[in-house]
Amino acid sequence: MNKQSLGAGLAVLLSMVSSAAVAEDKIKVGVIVTLSGPAAVLGQQARDGFALAVKDLGGKVGGKDVEVTVVDDELKPDAAVTKVKGLLERDKVDFVVGPIFSNILQAIHKPVIDTKTFLISPNAGPSSYAGKECSPFFYVTSYQNDQVHEILGKVAQDRGYRRVYLLVPNYQAGRDSVAGFKLDYKGEIVEESYMPLGTLDFQPELSKIASLKPDAVFTFMPGGMGVNLVKQYRQAGLADTIPVLSAFTVDESTLAAQQDAAIGMFGGADWAPNLDNPQNKKFVSAYEAAYNSVPGSYAMQAYDAAMLIDSAVKAVKGDLSNKEAVAAALKKADFTSLRGSFKFNANGYPIQDFYLTKVAKRPDGKFQTEIVQKVFETYGDRYAKDCAPGN
Repeated sequence: MNKQSLGAGLAVLLSMVSSAAVAEDKIKVGVIVTLSGPAAVLGQQARDGFALAVKDLGGKVGGKDVEVTVVDDELKPDAAVTKVKGLLERDKVDFVVGPIFSNILQAIHKPVIDTKTFLISPNAGPSSYAGKECSPFFYVTSYQNDQVHEILGKVAQDRGYRRVYLLVPNYQAGRDSVAGFKLDYKGEIVEESYMPLGTLDFQPELSKIASLKPDAVFTFMPGGMGVNLVKQYRQAGLADTIPVLSAFTVDESTLAAQQDAAIGMFGGADWAPNLDNPQNKKFVSAYEAAYNSVPGSYAMQAYDAAMLIDSAVKAVKGDLSNKEAVAAALKKADFTSLRGSFKFNANGYPIQDFYLTKVAKRPDGKFQTEIVQKVFETYGDRYAKDCAPGN
């Protein structure tokens, strides 16, 4: 080999080493959310909220270049495990952000945590990881599932609704929702209907509601399930006589499809688009400009997830090799949340305010949820006491 060839070969080798070093220096994030089927809009909001945060951070996280890989969990636990293993083994991500649904979280939690990769949920917050099964590798930027439903139970109790009908999907988050509602509600439950996940026809249940004449209906029906339920509820003539107290049934992921059918229906949330603080006003305006839709809690919580990662990477000066230091930085939650007051409990779930919301039509013709009242203040979940230090 002559000197010219040797020099050229060395240059190529050095270029490859340099490119590898640059790639290694990137912060890698895998986003796994539902992007197909009736619930796709939920995952799209989370994906877009996360993307907007990265854009606002100048395409960097903690001052370092970031590479975001987005995958669709298809709302199938087996598919989600395969996809998340790809993120871990092929893409070698530093953080996994997702998912939307609790049954998917239960499928991917162990595969992610076992590799000592940080898992940050921007939505699903089942009770199963809030107590004894808490982990320094798992953080939630939404809530513990029960809490949002507790809001509606408290409101039902305070408003003197003596008889309530419960209508939820038959999976972990649905069961959590019932447990949450019952914490403060002491009246009569006239019926508990557990629907297969993905149900779109609610006529048999609506007939029961019409017959039983409860004082209110409590429901948790996310995505396409919520769209159909609300339309059918209004068409059945029930909306004007039996109030609906709901979680994730009438929100910004469903209102574009429900429109007038949802007006006046109540929800429980950790936030609403009209929450009055500067960072939230800027976020809502930027999101609407970028995606031509009103952001929901899915987008807000994913935006906060990106800001949480940014704060942790910044705190450890970009060095993710010391996992304990990264965990400590994440737990500090040293960022300005769009919802205002926010900190982590011992279990990595938030301590925050919760609100009763109501669907309204804006002057521009768009629909959004708006805050009616604050129901809980700086509220932590009831499972955190069982999270042992060091878990």
